[in-house]
Amino acid sequence: MILPSTKTSVLPQWIDHNGHMNLAYYVLAFDQATDAVYETWGLGFDYPDRENHSIFTIGINVDYLKEAFEGDPLEVRTQLLDMDHKRIHYVHSMYHDDSHRLLARNECLCINVDLSSRRSAPFPSSVVDKLRPVFDAHAELDTPDGVGRQLRISRDPPKGGPLD
Repeated sequence: MILPSTKTSVLPQWIDHNGHMNLAYYVLAFDQATDAVYETWGLGFDYPDRENHSIFTIGINVDYLKEAFEGDPLEVRTQLLDMDHKRIHYVHSMYHDDSHRLLARNECLCINVDLSSRRSAPFPSSVVDKLRPVFDAHAELDTPDGVGRQLRISRDPPKGGPLD
């Protein structure tokens, strides 16, 4: 199965004092991928006007696995992991588009909000009709490593981490 993907490249202003892509711009690239995939899931920029609902992000994890440098071509692939009547759980995986090295992951949990009440609400049927087939197709895929992890200091860290 081919996952939805978004392509970009590392811009000069995304480089920090370490000579690599700054963490904030990884999140920006992931956010751009979110905007693109939301369009295909019925949650795009017209969603608030069309349904008087919106999607609010309630949590993210970002794992920075490899460095990205100015000019590097990037591809972000998105997998829908889970959903219920008002939440979606998905993960973006960022790859170097030439070498196909995994650079970073962004796990997201979002909730549907009725804009009249500013409270969570079930997805409208127009969204469920678009999300359900995506969820069914993605349910056959393996969950990427690290999804659902907690941030903590491990007293017995595994070898092969970013500073080993």
